[in-house]
Amino acid sequence: MAQSLYIAASEPDSGKSLVVLGIMEMLSRRVERLGFFRPIIRSDGKRDNDTELLLKRYSLSQSYEQSYAFPSDEAEEIATEKGLSVLLRIILEKYKAIEAQCDFVLCEGTDFDGVTSAFDFDLSAQIATHLGTPVLNVLSGRNKSPESIRSAAHATRIAMIDEGCTVTANIVNRVAAEQMDAVRDEVRKSWDYEDPILFVADEPTLESPTVGAVAEALGAVPIRDCEMDLNREIRTIAVAAMQLPHFLQRVQENKLVITPGDRSDILLGCLATVASDNYPQISGIVLTGGMRPPESVTRLIEGIRRPLIPTFAVDTDTYETVRNVMAVEGVISADNERKIQAALGVFESSIDPEVLFQRIDVARSRVVTPAMFEYELIEQAKRKRQRIVLPEGEEERILRATEILRRRDVAEIVLLGNPAKIRTLADELAIDLTDVEIIDPSDNPYLDSFARTFYQLRQHKGVTEDQAHDTVQDVSYFGTMMVYAGIADGMVSGSAHTTAHTIRPALQIIRTKPGCSIVSSVFLMCLKDRVLVYGDCAINPRPNPAELADIAISSAGTAKAFGIEPVIAMLSYSTGQSGSGEEVERVKQATALVRQARPDLLIEGPIQYDAAIDPGVAKTKLPDSQIAGRASVFIFPDLNTGNNTYKAVQRAANAVAIGPVLQGLKKPVNDLSRGCTVIDIVNTVAITAIQSQRHENGDTA
Repeated sequence: MAQSLYIAASEPDSGKSLVVLGIMEMLSRRVERLGFFRPIIRSDGKRDNDTELLLKRYSLSQSYEQSYAFPSDEAEEIATEKGLSVLLRIILEKYKAIEAQCDFVLCEGTDFDGVTSAFDFDLSAQIATHLGTPVLNVLSGRNKSPESIRSAAHATRIAMIDEGCTVTANIVNRVAAEQMDAVRDEVRKSWDYEDPILFVADEPTLESPTVGAVAEALGAVPIRDCEMDLNREIRTIAVAAMQLPHFLQRVQENKLVITPGDRSDILLGCLATVASDNYPQISGIVLTGGMRPPESVTRLIEGIRRPLIPTFAVDTDTYETVRNVMAVEGVISADNERKIQAALGVFESSIDPEVLFQRIDVARSRVVTPAMFEYELIEQAKRKRQRIVLPEGEEERILRATEILRRRDVAEIVLLGNPAKIRTLADELAIDLTDVEIIDPSDNPYLDSFARTFYQLRQHKGVTEDQAHDTVQDVSYFGTMMVYAGIADGMVSGSAHTTAHTIRPALQIIRTKPGCSIVSSVFLMCLKDRVLVYGDCAINPRPNPAELADIAISSAGTAKAFGIEPVIAMLSYSTGQSGSGEEVERVKQATALVRQARPDLLIEGPIQYDAAIDPGVAKTKLPDSQIAGRASVFIFPDLNTGNNTYKAVQRAANAVAIGPVLQGLKKPVNDLSRGCTVIDIVNTVAITAIQSQRHENGDTA
């Protein structure tokens, strides 16, 4: 029987979705086969948002239709006509179908939206009892005094117990940050139950609908066929009925402007705010009344070369449009990574996962899935925040990753570039860079000091003082100098620059660790059930035996840093003594050098890939080896073999390849692929932060 947890809200608008997402994120790092189930969903004809979000984000092996039992209207009809016992029996049957294929099932209770009293708190409690799932109780602390929250928490828990539920924990959600201490003290002074009560801070932006959600709900039509940021959040609404000069005095950040379609002055005035540093950035514009801008205005808008504020037209009049917009809810949707990361940031900063894990007794899986590994990267990086510099601050993906890193509190980020350009781009993309330091390499207090240092480091290569001053203004050199000087703990670059442009400054300034002759790289290959280390697949074309040995030792250290027991396979086309030749001899010599330098490491070589990873093949080819068949670190003899192999495994096995992770440097610098995604950047920053933590601890293995 699978383990399970039922998340029940005690009232509407409790923010249950945030708790569901946070719990599922925590479970994903421990449980291999996760399931999700909703006994009852809304009857509005739309697909349930929370179900869609979890199915997509966690790649659950169940269909949407399997994930719930009934829409609320059907559930009410069955309960009325056939009895509550029939309803509960069918819900149990559908739950059991999910449970049979999972190690853990997370259940989410009703939404308290549009249902009768038969489907409120009492029904949710009865369903949890009938399914045999322990309950995590969620109540809202928004707009409540500490005393009323205490009273509600006690009453809700008692009601759950009276219904026969096993309460495993309680969460008071949406507590105002400034009230958190008072609420926590008031509730806990009388809370003497075994099940703990936890508190999550309020984050009003999570409730804000996005421009895209509003446009979809209204059936709005874009006035320009171009890419727009539809995930802009809407905090307030303004009806623009006055003249433009008076309206501009009332422009506010993240405001949705609703105006009749014949008000070209308002339209153009709003669009002009994008290019102005004197006005806040509005979220979007809705033109009402079925009227479109005249042809001359449309031609002007279509010729604007920079991104526009999302602008749509609807057929409804202004009054009805406002009413329709007000009805759109803010949800954490699967396609809004910014809102997902904001929600996880709030949850993780408020909740100690070990408290919950102890209560629901979740055993840690021996299997390590990509989701588990990526989650652990973030958690490990957060344990001691490092200061990471991103030289490509004027690049959109870097800014989006920076916002995620800031919201998840993964690392302290420093961006390099023109501050005005970066702020303008961030405003256009509706990205919040609060507390993010931006440094202009050509105008800053460090410039002269960096130039002198670089001159001292490179004068033996003929570099002059003037050349040094010019060189360190390059973003890659400036970022590397920050790491060298200890102003930053690590650097991540390469989304808009070549690998050489990222690595060359590091080789010239930071240089290799003592005893290491070469900078190399590994990819962390996240397969379905484990994480392997592949090196070197990105930098060195054909390392000699000494260099190959250094790559193996560095790769073992990298594996250890990320929680992977290093068992090294020195790969070749020959296993053991079965073959000979120059290429085999090179691997044999490298293996011997590793054994001599690091007798503590588990290593086998030369060995073929199948014998290294498959215990069955290993018994045939190397029956006496204690390492064959269980390798975790694979060292390829050359770049051609390594690069092709990692890409083949990535595609054929649907593996997640994280990297390249650079190794061998005194301080961490990592390279990005120019085709990297935002999540790739986030993971690489987390990796760099972990490497920096390890450097601080004096671990140079």
